[in-house]
Amino acid sequence: MVYELTTISCSPLTEGAVALAACDWMAQGPGRLLGVWRSEIGDLFQVKLLRGFETSNALQEERRRALMAVAPFGITDATIKVHIESYKRFPFLAEIEPATFGRFYEFRTYFLKPGGLAPTMASWQETIAPAREYTSHLVTNLYALDGPPRITHIWGFSSLEERSALRAHHYAAGLWPPKGAPQQIARATTMICVPEDYSPLR
Repeated sequence: MVYELTTISCSPLTEGAVALAACDWMAQGPGRLLGVWRSEIGDLFQVKLLRGFETSNALQEERRRALMAVAPFGITDATIKVHIESYKRFPFLAEIEPATFGRFYEFRTYFLKPGGLAPTMASWQETIAPAREYTSHLVTNLYALDGPPRITHIWGFSSLEERSALRAHHYAAGLWPPKGAPQQIARATTMICVPEDYSPLR
């Protein structure tokens, strides 16, 4: 599977309508919708949509459809901005499937130093099992196929308190972060989002 993460920046209070229009447009293509969220903490008035594609060719054909469309993602407002990213999952993680993780999802992106992807993958692979209480909340970790070297990991929690407690416990126990991984990070961003009621990941 190849994954596409689309971020749509829109006007205040329009996220619901923008998300529905984007989903309607996406339904005409080959991708499988996996998640629909709106930003809650971080850059506001954003919609995030995650899709999976069986092949890279299918993703590229869909990207071409978006480029040629008069109203890609159902967008008719010229002030709306769209950012599309292509990813593959870390090979030792399962493919993304619809599931219930909780009301709060964290999208965490690490921009990596040159050569940082391989050691980052290795350290994560060693840490997933020992930190299972925390990593059971990991939806996926993806590495970018375009743009600067980076990874985006998505987490789901029932509450922000649950997230904070799990992180504090695992940091104190030395189970997190994966050893050596922080040294590969050039810069990082994070955003807390909430899923739409119809999102497959919710």
